[in-house]
Amino acid sequence: MTEKIVKAKQPNFLQRYFRETLGEIRKVNWPTPKDAWHLTKIVLLVLVIMAAGLGLLDFAFSRLIALILA
Repeated sequence: MTEKIVKAKQPNFLQRYFRETLGEIRKVNWPTPKDAWHLTKIVLLVLVIMAAGLGLLDFAFSRLIALILA
C-alpha cells in the first residue's frame, strides 16, 4: 500500500511578507501626538542651526578665497 505524503501548503512570498510586516508593525511603540510634535520641533531647531552654521562657513570661506585670488 503506497501512502501519499501530503505536504503542508506554504503561503507564497507576498502573503508571508505582508503577514510578517503587519506583525512587526504591531510591535512598534508609536509616539503620542504630543511627543511627535516635540521631536519635530527639536529636528527643525537643529536644522535651522546647522543651516546657519554652514551658511556662515560658506560665506567665510568664499571671502577668504576671494582675498587669496585677488
